[in-house]
This record gives sequence, structure tokens and C-alpha cells, in this order.
Amino acid sequence: MCSSDLQGHETAFAQVASDALGVPLENIHVIEGDPNVKVQGGGSGGSRSMQFGGSVVLIGSREVIKKGTALAAKEMEAAEADIDFDHGRFRIKGTDRGVALQALVQKNPGALDTRVQGKHDPTWPNGCHIAEVEVDENTGEIEMLSYIACDDAGNIINHQLVEGQMHGGLAQGCGQVLGEHAVYDPQTGQMLSGSFMDYFMPRAGFLGKITLLDHPVPTPTNPLGAKGVGEAGVTGSLPTMMNAILDALAPVGVTHLDMPCTPSRVWSAMQAAKAGQPAAYAVPQP
Repeated sequence: MCSSDLQGHETAFAQVASDALGVPLENIHVIEGDPNVKVQGGGSGGSRSMQFGGSVVLIGSREVIKKGTALAAKEMEAAEADIDFDHGRFRIKGTDRGVALQALVQKNPGALDTRVQGKHDPTWPNGCHIAEVEVDENTGEIEMLSYIACDDAGNIINHQLVEGQMHGGLAQGCGQVLGEHAVYDPQTGQMLSGSFMDYFMPRAGFLGKITLLDHPVPTPTNPLGAKGVGEAGVTGSLPTMMNAILDALAPVGVTHLDMPCTPSRVWSAMQAAKAGQPAAYAVPQP
């Protein structure tokens, strides 16, 4: 299984295993790209890391517990049906006799090694986004004052990672709405925005006040009850920001705009609307 610190996979996968096995998080290591371990997977695209990869980690952890139950029963000379597992420890029901999972691993190297596969149906997260924008009538410049996003990501493993992905997605979506654009010369096909000297780059101060809310509805399609969240910010912000901008421009008669809503485009659209003419766009410049 591959992981990525940048997307938080190493942390989230380890959390799933830690919660299931009752093993301290610092004792769990997610191995990335081991040439001696041949596995097949689909990668992290499509916001599916936790619903697919995380669920497989949970399935594997449960299989480890199953194997450990048999090993603990043998160790304590008891029937498997009489063994309970809780917080990293196997115990004979109704007694104080038990053995820790980590102790079993140390006494029996390799006995609990497990390989599992899992295939789950996709999920369809839901959300509601609201944006408040202000348009400068003199310059066409748009300021995002506030943004509220309420999303259903199913069972959330790590709120900090979810919020980080949401913030990044919102910045990406708002950047696309307000300025990001690959510009080409219409005559030669030469790219005119090929470097960050010419390409609009959204920055930290670009976003206004952001409020993120959770409305988790666990899905029955995977053991974790998790849904995707990686694309929620950008998917929601594109139509939300465009609708907010058009709503703000409605009083001056602007009914249509194409992304990106640069100040020059917005100003030109307002002037055309005031003159009773349809908005006409020149070739956008970086």
C-alpha cells in the first residue's frame, strides 16, 4: 500500500489501524513503495483513499485480531470462543488473565502477518456551499468576504486532514473562478501564461472568512462508513462563487460571465450591460 505525507495517508491509515488494534499510533508504520512487497491498487485519485484503502486497513486489522485470538487461546490454554479482545489485549472472559497483542507479536514473529483485499462500491458525498462576494463597480475587482461549506464525508478519521483538504480545494476553485487561466495567442498558439510571472496564483490572503461544517452520514458501502472529501472544496466552490458573482452583478444587468472573472472582464461586462449590449470578451491576457 502506498501512502503520501502530503495527502495525509500515512497519518490516516495509521489511525485506522491504531483504533482497531489498540496499538499506540507511534508504533504503527505505513510502508511506502517497498520493492519486496508486490501489491496492486488504484492509487488515490477520485477521493477514494479512506473509503477503499482505509477500509482495507480495517479489514486487515480485523484479520490480525482473528489470528491473534487463535494464538492467544493457544497461549492461555483456552477455547477461542472464550477470548475477548479490547484495547490491544486478549483476555479470557470473566477473568483477569490476558495477553497483549504486541506481546504475541514479539513471541511469535510473523505469525500475525496478514494480506487482504477489498473491493467496495463508490460513494456519493453531499454538501451545501454559500459564498458572499463584493464587486467594486469602479474596477470590477471581486473580493470574497466569507464562505460557508457544509459537507458530508461520512465517518471522518481525521478532522484536521479534512479541513486542510477543504481549504486547499476552496483556494483552487476560487482561483479558477477569479483568475487562473491558461492563455494562448490565437494566431500562433504560443502559451502566454507559461510561468508564475504571468499566471494568476491564488495566495493565502486571497480567501475571506471560511467556515467549515460537518454533516456526516456514514455510508453502508464500506466498513469505515467513509466518503470522499478531496474534491469537495473545488467542486462546490466553482458554481458557488460564480452564482454569488452573478447575483452581485444582477442589479446592473449582467446575466452571464465565463470564468475567469478577472477585473477587466467584470468591468467590461458591467459597462456593456449599462449600455444595453451583450458582454463581449477580448482575448484574455495574463
